[in-house]
Amino acid sequence: MIKTYRSIPAKNIQLLLWDLDGTLVNSALDLALAVNVMLRGLGREELSVEVITGYVGNGAQTLVRRALGNPEDESFVNRSLQIFLEHYNQHQLDNTQTYPGIQPVLEKLYARGGLKMAVLTNKPQQPSQAICDGLGLSPFFTRVLGGDALPTRKPDPQGAHLLMQEFGARPEETLMIGDSHNDVLTARNADMYSIGVTYGLSPASLQTHPPDVLVDRAEELLTVLEL
Repeated sequence: MIKTYRSIPAKNIQLLLWDLDGTLVNSALDLALAVNVMLRGLGREELSVEVITGYVGNGAQTLVRRALGNPEDESFVNRSLQIFLEHYNQHQLDNTQTYPGIQPVLEKLYARGGLKMAVLTNKPQQPSQAICDGLGLSPFFTRVLGGDALPTRKPDPQGAHLLMQEFGARPEETLMIGDSHNDVLTARNADMYSIGVTYGLSPASLQTHPPDVLVDRAEELLTVLEL
């Protein structure tokens, strides 16, 4: 079902910015497995996939910090982060798949002349690019911008501003698509439009910070964009 809070002028949109985890791909299990490898290595109890999924969305360091119970020792967090990344970077595609409907949606959007697409994620650059390459998503996107590529992460608008500048798109011509409040707030902070997807990892946060349009299925994105 499509729920509209503010109409999006579809014909004016020139640039689509996509979140990765929870929007394009379901990476929950691989993230959870890597976190639990880290926890076991530190002699700590494992966490459930559901609990770990609730920690996803603000970058790898925040994920690790939350899984550790928010310790104050930053050196410990950084050491733990390296354990997590060492495992995750080797296993990020073990179970991760695109969400139902994403591939045909991207194909149709890509076929629309003049529409540019990029990935804007808080996930580190290396695994983000590897996932897009491994799942055949990279041909659809001119740029994949990871969370460690800039000093700030979503919902700071720096990444969105950079991509708009690179593609020559104005805020009113740009649309952010994501599954969490970070994506909605990024759009607001950059004066862009936003679509929230409820099938992702953080649907509850979209109730707190509603996007311009809310969709339940990937295919509904085509309806919103009048394709």
